[in-house]
Amino acid sequence: MGPRTAGALALVAALVLALPAAGAPPKRGEFVLGESLAGIHLGMTKEQVRSLWGTRHGVCTSCPRETWYFNYTPFAPEGAGVLFRRDRVVHVFTVWRPAGWKTPEGLTLGAAASDVARLYGSLDRRQCTLYYALLKPTRQAQSVFYVFRNKVWGFGLIPPNASPCR
Repeated sequence: MGPRTAGALALVAALVLALPAAGAPPKRGEFVLGESLAGIHLGMTKEQVRSLWGTRHGVCTSCPRETWYFNYTPFAPEGAGVLFRRDRVVHVFTVWRPAGWKTPEGLTLGAAASDVARLYGSLDRRQCTLYYALLKPTRQAQSVFYVFRNKVWGFGLIPPNASPCR
């Protein structure tokens, strides 16, 4: 096993340990660039998130900001997450690579990273520790495509000028 594989496995283990409970995100979610992920918009309140995704979620106890995880299976890193600052959504993202999530243009999780540029043009690239992020900025938000091993592993929405790396 090489260092990259070991690092990826360590990341998975860390995610599993950080996700203390199961929740119920949508089984299929649509990522509308610059706007929403499965109906969640930046700036929404906790109550608005609960009304859309339900009340069953895990709360990360070791995260620097309040983070809720909505996982399909208890303690398994697959689903979606929401990060709050002052009780408002500041980051919404998929966790791992849940099946059935896509953009209106048809980009699905698991697609080749080259499909992102084909559909959305040239994007900003940020290198993170074990992955890279492709960013499409707008005035309201940055749409993020998380890429691991040249496959789209996640979607996310963050404020303008925020870092996609965690």
